[in-house]
Amino acid sequence: MEQGVLMQFKDLGVAAALGLSALGSSLGIGAAGMAAIGAWKKCYAQKKTAPFLLIVFIGAPLSQTIYGYILMNKIAEAANHGVYLWSFGILGGLAIGLSAMFQGKIGACGADALAETGEGFTNYLIALGVIETVALFVMVFLLGKVDVLAGM
Repeated sequence: MEQGVLMQFKDLGVAAALGLSALGSSLGIGAAGMAAIGAWKKCYAQKKTAPFLLIVFIGAPLSQTIYGYILMNKIAEAANHGVYLWSFGILGGLAIGLSAMFQGKIGACGADALAETGEGFTNYLIALGVIETVALFVMVFLLGKVDVLAGM
């Protein structure tokens, strides 16, 4: 492939790290948000107090965007040294984004269950934490390898 063509894609890994993680966060927040609104509606219809704690389930997937941002900055640093880590940005961003998406689905189930029973909040948080750990591991492990591969 011609050098000029490759240079057009030099920032692909940088953009993918943030873009894909933010996409996953958006999907996760959307899933949890829709479930929380439905759960609140059920509470209002039954004349029950609607738990404000459902906000936790809605916001949980947002942290993966921050992880993608941190990874993006490290990949950009490597790109400044002439090392373009497309695969780190694409696969890392995708893994972080999928973690966020499924965290939102777990949050959706937690929102429904908490609104219906009023119990189990700690258990639901643990489930959110377990899937969040996947994103943290991906970010940390890739951050450690960027320096090695980029010779920094």
